[in-house]
Amino acid sequence: MSLISAYLKKYRVAAVAALVMMLIELAVELSQPLLISKIIDEGIKGRNPSVVWMWGSVLIGSALIAFIAGILSSFFASHTSQGFAFDLRDKLYERVQSFTYEIFNRFAASSLITRLTSDVSQLQDTIFMSLRFMTRVPLVVMGSVIMALVVHVKLGLILTLTVPILAVFLYWVMKRASLLFRNVQARLDGVNGVIQENLTGIRLIRVFVRMSHEIGRFASFSGNLMRTTISALRLTETTMPFILLIVNAGILAVLWFGRLEISTGNATLGETIAVINYSLRTMGALSALSWIVVTFSRARASLQRIEDVFAEGSPIPDVSSSSQKSSLIHSKPIQGQVEFEKVGFSYPGSEISVLENITFTASPGERIAIMGSTGSGKSSLVGLIPRLYEGNTGAIRIDEIDTREMDISRLRHAIGYVPQEVLLFTGTVRENIAWGDENATLEQIQKAAVAAQIHETIQELPNGYETKLGQKGVNLSGGQKQRLTIARALVRNPSILILDDSTSALDAVTEGALLKALKEMSCTTFLITQKISSTASADLILLLDEGRLIGSGNHKELMVSSELYRTIYKSQLGEEVQHV
Repeated sequence: MSLISAYLKKYRVAAVAALVMMLIELAVELSQPLLISKIIDEGIKGRNPSVVWMWGSVLIGSALIAFIAGILSSFFASHTSQGFAFDLRDKLYERVQSFTYEIFNRFAASSLITRLTSDVSQLQDTIFMSLRFMTRVPLVVMGSVIMALVVHVKLGLILTLTVPILAVFLYWVMKRASLLFRNVQARLDGVNGVIQENLTGIRLIRVFVRMSHEIGRFASFSGNLMRTTISALRLTETTMPFILLIVNAGILAVLWFGRLEISTGNATLGETIAVINYSLRTMGALSALSWIVVTFSRARASLQRIEDVFAEGSPIPDVSSSSQKSSLIHSKPIQGQVEFEKVGFSYPGSEISVLENITFTASPGERIAIMGSTGSGKSSLVGLIPRLYEGNTGAIRIDEIDTREMDISRLRHAIGYVPQEVLLFTGTVRENIAWGDENATLEQIQKAAVAAQIHETIQELPNGYETKLGQKGVNLSGGQKQRLTIARALVRNPSILILDDSTSALDAVTEGALLKALKEMSCTTFLITQKISSTASADLILLLDEGRLIGSGNHKELMVSSELYRTIYKSQLGEEVQHV
């Protein structure tokens, strides 16, 4: 609840206004049975038309006030709930953006989407309903009981006895339903996950003719969601019959004892009708409690899921914790020297060592080629440079400064990163390249495209740099996508460039031209590749095997010292080693 209070603080004036308007509306509603009793006892029964007209006019006037108060209450409640949801969703998304890969591993993407959409919307609806209706229900019940006691104590006591029984029952239902609806939201995460996977891999599904299998898988997850939801709703829906049973029993008791009180002269007809009216209002309010139980139970589950996200903080600080080196770090531009000293790494929650005792130094402007079999730790190694993960042992230094002491935003602004999995965004070609630097001019964008060997291809598109790309660049080939992502990294004018197997779809001529252009940019380049043609001109080649550095040097040195490198050379070029 502290989370809700924190985000409602900004809208407390509107929330109070909504509650005040609701209380005015409620006060009018609770006064109406009393006014009706006066009309019956003093006007109709006493045959006094002036009393009927007087109290009737008051009744109509108060109804008009209640109508206006209700509209204003809805307006202020909407403003509060919408503002609350906007701020919460904004901060929640900001927190997700601060997550490290370690934390992302604990949350499925589909689960985060559900929390940002469905769970926040559930809290938004609950805030509105609380200000407009939910707070009103217990007040109607308490107000009706009090007014019934004011009108006639004995008859009011009958209504009073039903309230504690219902309160205990509803508390038990709400507590149990909250756990059930938490499971419902978890099942919804699963359904969203299947949808996300299917939409992302729709081409692969069709190529392998797996449509029926995926339809069945979706039906299985959707069926689990349906059954879990039914179980939760079955519990909450049982509240309605029980509420009606208790309240109707109370009304029958009021009618029975009311008749006796009227016959003995201890109660008037108007008083009895007023108590019955209050009993009916109580029943009407309590009949909405089954819906309120569902809403609050779902909101409680959603709140817990959102709090789980906020409870996860980024272990990587945004600003250097070392005040002694702060001025040095912020004043000197990053040159691009990268040094690994006995670096070891394993993924969070895993005991398997991915990298062991990695040591090397890359001077500014050098090209470092990284080779190794699948799973040897190549991507993990370059992922440590921008601190996507933190190394477990050893130190990584850039320009002789430990990366853990550097401002992480400044560090990453100096790095151009091209991931192994190509990702383009819906928008124009220009917008996708400028995604690397939002302040880049068209001239800078074109320069990056020329270096990435994609400029001529872009000019041949229908609208050039303003051509719209489909989702994930579906209207481009694999090689075109790779070159666009490289241009996106180059437009940053990085001091360090990381190409994680990002030239695999390029032909030898295009790749050669790209590597030549990169050499002219004077950035320290880390190139993960399996091509000898890419490594031959590298200043330093790192050979990895099962997370260990088994060889390092330039092409000529490795041809002499590494049997593995000679084997790769021969398998790709089909030449004997001595001919090299």
